[in-house]
Amino acid sequence: MKIALGQMEICWEDREASLQKVERCMELLSRRGTELFLLPEMSLTGFSMRTERTKEHGETKACAAELARTYGMTVGIGWVKDAGAWCENHYSLVGPDGVLLDYAKLHPFGYGGEAEAFRGGNRLPCCRVGAFRTGVQICYDLRFPEPFQILSREAELILVPANWPASRREHWDCLLRARAIENQAYIAGINCAGRMGRLYYSGDSGIYSPDGVLLKAEAVPIPNGCPEELLLCYEMENDVEAYRGRFPVKRDRREDLYGKYYTGGQQNEET
Repeated sequence: MKIALGQMEICWEDREASLQKVERCMELLSRRGTELFLLPEMSLTGFSMRTERTKEHGETKACAAELARTYGMTVGIGWVKDAGAWCENHYSLVGPDGVLLDYAKLHPFGYGGEAEAFRGGNRLPCCRVGAFRTGVQICYDLRFPEPFQILSREAELILVPANWPASRREHWDCLLRARAIENQAYIAGINCAGRMGRLYYSGDSGIYSPDGVLLKAEAVPIPNGCPEELLLCYEMENDVEAYRGRFPVKRDRREDLYGKYYTGGQQNEET
């Protein structure tokens, strides 16, 4: 399966300019036979908390559907949903035949002010995209391992679109690698790049294999982009089931015990 990560500098709070850049990328990737093109969190606006400028009712999904039909590929795109008194941070997988998955970020980023305007989602959807059953977590969700374990009961590929600043890039790499190893799944981190708002983003996008190895990508510069802007292109096979069969860690998990501790139903006892 041919997958591309769009490590792009998002045009700050400018949907139209960002969308034009996305279309240029998809035109280039369609000539390479790309099947799945993945963009960062809040793909067309950047991680802006000025929701009066970014919130919408699904127009981005509609644009993505049109592009998916035009270029014959599935696209992963992030957007801000107007949910009345609150907003939601969404990521959608949209194919030529329509929406395959729509996910709302579980954990708004309190430190960055996201929790003041955004509410967290409460679903962990999974869908098939080509060779892979696929799930999504968004940016700050990466710091919370439990949803990854739940998703990986089905998902063989988990996407992590992000706006993750360069100042915490070591955490990004470490956590992506850990999530791949502990879930025995492919983890794709799709970060933005360049300067947006007051922050610098170093990119550091990549796909990690079920044993934590960063896969080699063909790096294609984004036309007219800054040096950090790249299309990272992969050709992958789904070998997750075979890997888990050779090293069956998941069968030793004790879900019943973990659940008791989370609900407070069991306390430590002296022996």
